[in-house]
Amino acid sequence: MDYLISGIQQMGIGCENFQEAWSWYINMFQMNVRILEDDTVAERMLPYTGGKAQKRHACIAVNLQGGGGFEIWQYSERKPMPKTFETAVGDLGIFAAKLKSHDVVAYHHQLRSKYDKVGPLSMMPDGTQCFVVRDPWDNYFQVVEDKSVFIQQNTLSGGVVGGMIGCTDIDRSMPLYRDLLGYDRVVYDRTGVFDDFGSMTGGKEQYRRVLLACSEKRRGAFAPLYGDSTIELVQALDRTPRKIYEGRFWGDPGFIQICFDVTHMRNLEKRCNELGYPFTVDSCKDDGHFDMGEASGHFTYIEDADGTLIELVEAHKLTILKHPHIAINMLKRDREKAFPKFFFRLMGLSKVSGKS
Repeated sequence: MDYLISGIQQMGIGCENFQEAWSWYINMFQMNVRILEDDTVAERMLPYTGGKAQKRHACIAVNLQGGGGFEIWQYSERKPMPKTFETAVGDLGIFAAKLKSHDVVAYHHQLRSKYDKVGPLSMMPDGTQCFVVRDPWDNYFQVVEDKSVFIQQNTLSGGVVGGMIGCTDIDRSMPLYRDLLGYDRVVYDRTGVFDDFGSMTGGKEQYRRVLLACSEKRRGAFAPLYGDSTIELVQALDRTPRKIYEGRFWGDPGFIQICFDVTHMRNLEKRCNELGYPFTVDSCKDDGHFDMGEASGHFTYIEDADGTLIELVEAHKLTILKHPHIAINMLKRDREKAFPKFFFRLMGLSKVSGKS
């Protein structure tokens, strides 16, 4: 096995007020199981933080009904810099996250009853039912129909199952997602004006959009939780798109990065170099461990053709439960073997309540 990508681990979301943002994501999307929380200095992200180590408060939280989580992130000492413009469809970077729901119609009704920035029910080009939610901080979430439920929590929502990424040239961007990350199946390649973009800024313009999926099932400890995912590449045809993070730092408000759970990082590095996507950040150049408090591992970053940040994380140690303390050395187990659901249920004991 050269390397393994188990799925989307999390979508990074920068915010101005950590507690306010996390509470909102718990109440609206049930991102309520804390995997880890850390309040330290981001020392290894200097290429993206103005050459200076920055203190920050961050957590990774998941929804046990399945899908990737959120990494909610706030600068602790530097004032976060929000965008000075509204994100539009096709702007360069991650302009929307895809979340799952096993009953889109019921979930749409539920959200509309308590929040006013919820778009109408619609269909993606392949007929998948969906709708768009715009959070209070100008981040778009496309909720898509996905009948799978990992561990039933008696809610209508699930976690991250993809991202929409703006590109200047889809054909130039595709090799990274197809040949490196394994999204090798084209679900659709369409050009036109699309109803499901209608409630988003710029949504009534012309776009080319390509939805990519994986032809093989992902493997690894967390693969059953992450489930199936897609990457949608979107190219604006009627205007020149703006770069979402132009003039701002990694960690400023918005979708910071999309993160993938990987195994055998050094083998993956060789493939990245072969394809022309070298690591721009490497937390363990000495092949040691990067300590994140309740976990340790190895993280790296690459950029796609338009500079969108992609994080790759290999877990070395994970805390399953704090009291009593249960931790797993990931390097001493079969890397392809999935965790039993029992371990995920133990993680569910770290559930956090959102404040209304």
